[in-house]
Amino acid sequence: MVANSAGTAAEAAGSEKAGRSERLFALLQRHGALAVLVLVLAVSAFAFERFLTFRNLENVVAQSSFLGLIAVGMTFVIVSKGIDLSVGSLLALGGVLAAFSVQVAGALALIVPVLACGAIGLLNGLLIAKAKMAPFIVTLAALLGVRGLVLAIAGERTIAISDAPLFTWFGRGEILRIDVPIFIMILAFAVGALILNRTSYGQAIFAIGSSEDAAQLMGVPVDRTKIIAYTVSGALAGLAGALLAARLSAGQPVVGAAWELDAIAAVVVGGTLLTGGYGTMSGSLVGVLLLGVLQNLINQIGTLSSYTQQMASGAFLIIVVTIQIYLTRKRNL
Repeated sequence: MVANSAGTAAEAAGSEKAGRSERLFALLQRHGALAVLVLVLAVSAFAFERFLTFRNLENVVAQSSFLGLIAVGMTFVIVSKGIDLSVGSLLALGGVLAAFSVQVAGALALIVPVLACGAIGLLNGLLIAKAKMAPFIVTLAALLGVRGLVLAIAGERTIAISDAPLFTWFGRGEILRIDVPIFIMILAFAVGALILNRTSYGQAIFAIGSSEDAAQLMGVPVDRTKIIAYTVSGALAGLAGALLAARLSAGQPVVGAAWELDAIAAVVVGGTLLTGGYGTMSGSLVGVLLLGVLQNLINQIGTLSSYTQQMASGAFLIIVVTIQIYLTRKRNL
């Protein structure tokens, strides 16, 4: 009897220890990027006296806000076990369309890019969900096709924006001394988090990412959920392009090259699994800010070549993904 009691106590202690370990690994997976961000901020503040000034930090967040909008849509896509490589080209298309549309009416400069890029995202979603084509192939084709389209529309030249103070306010204006794009990005992340965590659509996204076959058996509208995710991703890329054009006072057909990779990196660094089924909007926001801070830190150093910057960014991403895979496996043991 005593032996049985001792065995039961040992099993309970082992189970409790395993539970604590699982919670610890889950906590690290969810908030590891935030810990790294805080560490980088602390080191940067110590190394560069101007780093923690309000103006510099505002500039970091403002420059990151356009990528942040793309990351919101990318989070939905990756959680559903997909990928969207077209967002960089859609960003450029959104900016060029905004530059042309503002010449007709200021409101169209925001509406047209969102609708046009959302339509391309819808097409991506239809091909992926209905034609059962691989997301990588579909969105890669869109990346190439849209880039060619935007260069043709713009005539391979920058489209200047002038005499449009209301439109450029969305890119350069301030509310309570904070840049407007920052507010728009925060709003997008807040709405995205609400949808992902508090709605049936968010539950469907997680279910599809975890197991599409199981989600189908449970009656989840798999095709519709995927189509909406890619449509939202495209529309937000178009909005980001319009806001960037408003900030630059120009629609640039070559802008956004490799931004799809930056968006994917930010989302993955923030803890979202490339294998789908897990992710948070708050994590993606931290990932975006972390990449922005690292870029600002590299600029402050000022002696690193562009090649060195790319190597550093690639190495950082590999390290983060490796740690993420390790934590996931430890949780599942």
